[in-house]
Amino acid sequence: MKSKLGLDFKKVEHAKNLAKKIAEDIRKFVEPRSTTSIERTICRFLGIDGVNNENVPLPNVVVDHLKEKGLLEQGAAYYIGNAMIETGLSPQDIAEKIAKCELDLGKIKAHSIENVLGVINPIVENTINKIKENKKKREKMIKEIGEGKQPYLYVIVATGNIYEDVVQAQAAARQGADIIAVIRSTAQSLLDYVPYGPTTEGFGGTFATQENFRIMRKALDEVSYEVGRYIRQVNYASGLCMPEIAAMGALERLDMMLNDALYGILFRDINMQRTIIDQHFSRVINGFAGIIINTGEDNYLTTADAYQEAHTVLASQFINEQLALIAGIPEEQMGLGHAFEMNPDLENGFLYELAQAQMAREIFPKAPLKYMPPTKYMTGNIFKGLVQDAMFNVVSIWTKQGIQLLGMLTEAIHTPFMSDRYLAIETAKYIFNNLRNIGDEIYFKENGIIQNRVKQVLSEAIELLEKISEIGLFEALSLGVFANIKRPINGGKGLEGVFLKGKNYINPFFDKMLEGRCNK
Repeated sequence: MKSKLGLDFKKVEHAKNLAKKIAEDIRKFVEPRSTTSIERTICRFLGIDGVNNENVPLPNVVVDHLKEKGLLEQGAAYYIGNAMIETGLSPQDIAEKIAKCELDLGKIKAHSIENVLGVINPIVENTINKIKENKKKREKMIKEIGEGKQPYLYVIVATGNIYEDVVQAQAAARQGADIIAVIRSTAQSLLDYVPYGPTTEGFGGTFATQENFRIMRKALDEVSYEVGRYIRQVNYASGLCMPEIAAMGALERLDMMLNDALYGILFRDINMQRTIIDQHFSRVINGFAGIIINTGEDNYLTTADAYQEAHTVLASQFINEQLALIAGIPEEQMGLGHAFEMNPDLENGFLYELAQAQMAREIFPKAPLKYMPPTKYMTGNIFKGLVQDAMFNVVSIWTKQGIQLLGMLTEAIHTPFMSDRYLAIETAKYIFNNLRNIGDEIYFKENGIIQNRVKQVLSEAIELLEKISEIGLFEALSLGVFANIKRPINGGKGLEGVFLKGKNYINPFFDKMLEGRCNK
């Protein structure tokens, strides 16, 4: 592809190689380790669900039991399979007996890994096949009823009540939305368990639970057939339960998941070791399930200046691409993030936004880039806000973004009403229709403002990647290279959930999901 920006693709290749080294260093750290949330994910994939008499999820009960008995380093799969051999019980029955203090996994006769795998492999295959069927059903529905054109119109619902979310989600689909994101209840990312069942009392959003996923999936399938367009469902595979939520999304056929460890580290103070390890398995799950991941680079610009720190967004995109590749995620499932966040008082700010968006498009040509609307400089002036969002929409269609999170004219005032979404959708549809092929018609002045800006940002991103490749991603995060936020390597929430794998450790789902996939 010839660059409209005059990009030096040798420099781009150098940047990708630097990012690959950073990702490989992370892989070497991740592979010998697991976490309590990964083990709970394995429990869920083995069919363990429900809560005990104190409403503690049974996956937590089992993993806490293993940790208390000093058995966790061998992993949940080994001990559950071992108990199945001795007792003849299902994983669900084993979990229920542990919850009633009727079974101690540490007192059961140990069997070989081969025998353990022999007894759990039918369950593993059943789960794997269910996820494959979900992927096939998504593809079949898209083929049968079609989908919206890119950029997909993405809106949020955030009532706190899953049943009210359904009403708003279906209304948004009828208005023209292609993607519905159910915003999570405030601070759910800091819960070290997944709530159970349907929920109606979230704050600032609705709890991510498997039942809520199921309810919304059913509603979106219904409205998909009604409007003749497949409507995609989004939630958040992030926080202390990142891989568990990825697993729930795979089982309930979600289509996209916000899935970026750096967001949790920077903005939720989750320990970097814990969340980087969790992220790897969660991305393996998302890759296998055909779920598009959304990364969180856009958030950097809410705490750092979008003009001065644009190179950190690009550097993070390079790193996230490589971390996704080693988890088996194809480029077509990488919703790499960025945002329209320049100060509106900055002269030629629109040109700099256009440069950044076109650069991302050319450097990551296969990725369905996730483009975020202006938020930092939105005010109570809804008329100015509507213009800001319109300019954002122009950049999006011009540079062929893939996933367009619609800006709301009331962004700085309240959670959007259905009428706010309607106006946002109508504005975007008007601009997208009238400017559909503008990017094919216009080229940029050689060595003009846009081309020179891109050269500057790419060079600064390479300098940053060179620094990170020398000191490692963990050290870089501790120095505050992203979002101007510093996090200590051993600080934050969740480090106590990290452990080194023992010699008998097994995670059969990880191995099955990466079979035949590109994870080199």
